[in-house]
Amino acid sequence: MRNRIQIIGILMMALLVGCKSSQNFLGVDTPSTPANGGRSTNAQSSNVGSLTGGVEEEIEKFKEVKVKKSYENANYNLAIEDYKKELEDDPESPVYNYFVAESYRKTNRIYEATDYYAKAIEGGYADDEMELHYAQALKASERYNDAKNVLQKYLQYATVENFVDRAKAELKNLDKLDSISLNVRNIDVKNAEGINTENAEYSPYFFKNELYFATGREQASFERYGIPFTDLYKVQTNGLNLDAASIEKLSGIFNDEEINEGSLAFSPDGNSVVFAKGNSADKRGRFNTDLYISTKKNGEWTTPQLMPINSPDSWDSSPTFSGDGKTIYFASDRPGGLGGSDIYRTRLNDRGRWADVQNMGPTINTPEDEMFPYVSPDNKLYFSSTGHAGFGMLDVFVAINEGGNITIENMGPSINSSYDDFGLVYSEFPYEGFFSSNRPGGKGDDDIYTFIDNSSDLKKIEYILAGVTYQLNEDSTQSILPDVRVKLMSTDNEVIDDQLTGRGGIFQFKVDPEKEYILLGEKPNFFVKRRAFSTVGGEIKQEDLVERFTTKKFESSLTLDPIILEKTIVLQNIYYDLNKAEIRPDAAVELDKLVELLKDNPNIKIELSSHTDSRAEDAFNLDLSERRAQAAVRYLILKGISQNRLVAKGYGESQLINGCGNDADCTEEQHQQNRRTEFKVIEYKDN
Repeated sequence: MRNRIQIIGILMMALLVGCKSSQNFLGVDTPSTPANGGRSTNAQSSNVGSLTGGVEEEIEKFKEVKVKKSYENANYNLAIEDYKKELEDDPESPVYNYFVAESYRKTNRIYEATDYYAKAIEGGYADDEMELHYAQALKASERYNDAKNVLQKYLQYATVENFVDRAKAELKNLDKLDSISLNVRNIDVKNAEGINTENAEYSPYFFKNELYFATGREQASFERYGIPFTDLYKVQTNGLNLDAASIEKLSGIFNDEEINEGSLAFSPDGNSVVFAKGNSADKRGRFNTDLYISTKKNGEWTTPQLMPINSPDSWDSSPTFSGDGKTIYFASDRPGGLGGSDIYRTRLNDRGRWADVQNMGPTINTPEDEMFPYVSPDNKLYFSSTGHAGFGMLDVFVAINEGGNITIENMGPSINSSYDDFGLVYSEFPYEGFFSSNRPGGKGDDDIYTFIDNSSDLKKIEYILAGVTYQLNEDSTQSILPDVRVKLMSTDNEVIDDQLTGRGGIFQFKVDPEKEYILLGEKPNFFVKRRAFSTVGGEIKQEDLVERFTTKKFESSLTLDPIILEKTIVLQNIYYDLNKAEIRPDAAVELDKLVELLKDNPNIKIELSSHTDSRAEDAFNLDLSERRAQAAVRYLILKGISQNRLVAKGYGESQLINGCGNDADCTEEQHQQNRRTEFKVIEYKDN
């Protein structure tokens, strides 16, 4: 963690020595001298170091001056050692305990500061902001109820409006912990052991099967801090598998000796790269952190240039591009923000320059720290924050914009811990990715972690309707029919999709579960074939999905009949009452099928014929069949079929299909075979 602090702005503190600090990135403050007063204490005096007065007071002040240089010089690791030595002789000193606690906080190890803050408060040390920091330390240690108690007591005497507001906001956040703890997902988090070291690895960025990251593994280090500078590296990836043997440092165009680089991002087209650089070891160098940009020209990267969006003497870092490459989101602690580090955006103007820097506003930004933005493929903004309701230090959040209404969601305990969790990026959205954390169990300091979201709501299922088109042969066999136009339609005849089958007659459509469809096949010289199809009852429940991608296939083929002039086609189940010609309801159902066929095939003209058995007189049967044929034709006309396409013909008993003539002894079933209604195409226009 201490390595990362350098690139995020700790050296800008040298510009602010002697001023009361404002908390910036990761809770790291500028060097400060604690304020006096602001609350009641148990001490005999509210002045710093004035615990007993007289000689002891002078000794205490001498001790404070003796060891404070390390703290004033922002060498907090040495300050911890110096103050702990003093605590060996005076373990209850509120002054020494306070400075140990603050040094831990300023090196982003606030979870180690709890006992020291407690003793400083118990001893009556006076600092307006100390209880806020103590509550943060308790929260980072997952002592949430204790943190609440500290803040509630603090509000009874706190007078600084800004601190009061922060305490109230943090109490509200703590009250939300129960609800955000329920946001549990089936996420597998693993340490990317192959690339992590005992130093810091952080701010991963995935681009074209390579993972870029910042790491402090160089020999050169800050003389003051004794920790390595951070540089930009990359490693080859296969999914989440990192090829440790391929780790390499980026060229000298991006990495300078004795200066920190970090937080790199590529434009979507890969022709621009933006990254952070700052915190030079040279005392004459820049103490702030800035964004630099390089572009590709003739396949080579240009020398990185300072971006015009930087703010002097501020920390500007952790950039990311929008999906269209026309917006950059970044974090900055520049003046005018809501407090700490805020997330900003800048747009590419008509002249091709980055301009129009805008604060993302109070829905996303808080008086605490927001940083490490990332825009996912579905246009959601992921970022890390200490100001929204979280589990301790930095948590990962997602901002969702629905119709202009932005909601902020904590990613839940499956990603976040009570430690710093930040820099989330996806490598395969929305299933896999990387993030940084300094949680226990890592290699040391910040580590890069991989995550796989196996939650059932992310598992996808695709429903497919597949089939083959056939033709019906004269011998009633089927053979594959190619070049058929197959349409998938809704039940109200709206075309959803259509395909032309190839030589194999194969068609395939994506369909929805629990839905009714119609399949329709068309080919010249063939009757249009219509068939109902349903996926109702075939849905797989989301919680039953096992694989990330599942396909369920439905099958429904189409068999088309060739149009042959004068070929008789029997209409099944067309019955009439004895000696009557009226269309019965059961006959109407079958005639409706003929109506559908005629509408689907507007280029045919048919003869509709009616036949009787041999019983009764020939003349009676002929008249009866004529009346029945006419009745059927009238029904078709009433259903919208043009009279010009219909010819009615009654044949009586003149075309018996078996030997059941006037003198034959036949069963009722045999006579029924002769009582039939038929049609045949008598005219066909091939359009």
